[in-house]
Amino acid sequence: MASPPRRAPPDMPPGATLSFRQLLQERRPLIGALLQMPLPESAEIFVAAGYDWLFIDLEHAPMDARDALTLLTAVDSRVPCVVRVPWNEEAHLKKVLDAGATGVIVPLVNNAEDARLAVSRCKYPPRGVRSVGITRAQRFELDFDGYMARANDDIAVIVQVEHVEAVRNIDAILDVPGIDAVFMGPFDLSGSMGKPGRIDDPEVQAAIAQVVRACNDRAVALCAYAHTPAHARRYLELGYRVIGLCTDYILLARAARDALAQTRAASC
Repeated sequence: MASPPRRAPPDMPPGATLSFRQLLQERRPLIGALLQMPLPESAEIFVAAGYDWLFIDLEHAPMDARDALTLLTAVDSRVPCVVRVPWNEEAHLKKVLDAGATGVIVPLVNNAEDARLAVSRCKYPPRGVRSVGITRAQRFELDFDGYMARANDDIAVIVQVEHVEAVRNIDAILDVPGIDAVFMGPFDLSGSMGKPGRIDDPEVQAAIAQVVRACNDRAVALCAYAHTPAHARRYLELGYRVIGLCTDYILLARAARDALAQTRAASC
């Protein structure tokens, strides 16, 4: 039986959303799902199934900021939603944060300057340069003061390490204040090392291990995409605390294939 979804605490201010950063601070395994279909029903299914968080993918999925808003609105405050933006660019970050994301995943962070820019663009002054909008995150002004007071502490900034340059610079990246977690991208990392798709190659695994050690030394949460439950179990055993378990597209494709195979087998 699926565990019930994490609910907002009763003392949370009206209009507030449980933040992903608050979940990270609980230091327990967090299992999420990657959403690549712009369907609110899909998001609701994963919430009802008991997932801890949702990963809304604007980098590789055919979705935009409006689709992210639709999914965020469907989920509302039931579980935290993190949005992966297409690029480390101010307009992308402020749009998804104003739409109500409680965390962002920033792709291709390769050095300390990339990390500083990502953090700065997610924090209001004086801690950053995020501009002030009045949209869904602020409950259309109804929770403006409350949101402004807590946003800098609630928003999780997750950097994606997916290039060999980032591995070389991992200590400098993690020394940037405001980095809450690292999301490993093993497939792109293998490509940057001239071994595309060969994520089990010893050199690729050694590079990943270097990032794991650096994160563990600083108590920075490690996140990973798990293609199967077996992969998820392996990552959890290695010390990863945050898992993005497959995608809605792939889970649907597998279920459709298996249901058809089982039905045809029964008819023989």
